[in-house]
Amino acid sequence: MQPTRILGLGALAGATALGYGLAEARAYTLREVSVPVLPPGHTPLRVLHVSDLHLTPTQSAKRDFCARLSDLAPDLVINTGDNLSHRDAVPVVLESLGSLLDVPGVFVFGSNDYFEPQPRNPFRYLLPDDGKRNTHVPQLPWRGLRDGFLEAGWLDLTNRSNQLTVGGTRFGFAGVDDPHLKYDDLSSVAGPAPDDVDVRLAVAHAPYLRVLDQFAADGYDGIIAGHTHGGQVCLPGYGALATNCDLERGRAKGLHRHPAGSRPGDPGSAWLHVSAGLGTSPYAKVRVACRPEATLMTFTAA
Repeated sequence: MQPTRILGLGALAGATALGYGLAEARAYTLREVSVPVLPPGHTPLRVLHVSDLHLTPTQSAKRDFCARLSDLAPDLVINTGDNLSHRDAVPVVLESLGSLLDVPGVFVFGSNDYFEPQPRNPFRYLLPDDGKRNTHVPQLPWRGLRDGFLEAGWLDLTNRSNQLTVGGTRFGFAGVDDPHLKYDDLSSVAGPAPDDVDVRLAVAHAPYLRVLDQFAADGYDGIIAGHTHGGQVCLPGYGALATNCDLERGRAKGLHRHPAGSRPGDPGSAWLHVSAGLGTSPYAKVRVACRPEATLMTFTAA
């Protein structure tokens, strides 16, 4: 085969792969999963997990998808951060969430709520973490987003605990600030999970093992996180290439147990749900075998 033809076929394959990745990044998907964490006799609850929107003002298709999520009529919304990707995105996020803000909710933030995204070499995610974080850039208006969530009545779980009653079920929450930035203050929420509630949930943006280990050991029934984008680029038969944290690739998204391999009822064991999220960096707008998602979790009796 002529070298020029080989180069031409390679260019065509590359263009096809890029086109697929760009298209899949806009293939917004609703996942559904059942999580048996309620006490016997409690009515099932619909809990919407939203994460990693990475919204910019021009992303109309993503905004429309978010606006339709209210049609699911969830009983509770859990937002695990990275809502922003632009300094003008706060009103866009609040408008896109729309009537979901009228639903009881809780939230934590991620690094992309705090700092403007910057171009990065995507292959760095495949290398060992060097501990460097992109914090020497302009901040995003995260305080305005926090104020909007608080005005809607959502609970801020940034390094704090709180309680909320939803549909007659009492929830005890604990949350931490973004572990990827090492903003998490585990000591502020350490200790046994509350025993005067029906369900104990822990919330974090990035599912680092130190955070998961403590929340599971403290007796939380479930841990809710995002950050990984499900790997964002996955290979058939192999899965995620990376998680951008120390969580192993096999649990980059979806519902699992923590510690891995534990079973319901094991001491120090919890459900773990990691969302693949709805967005990407504005500088890497591709997904491969990992569609952007929001998740409707139906909480049922254990």
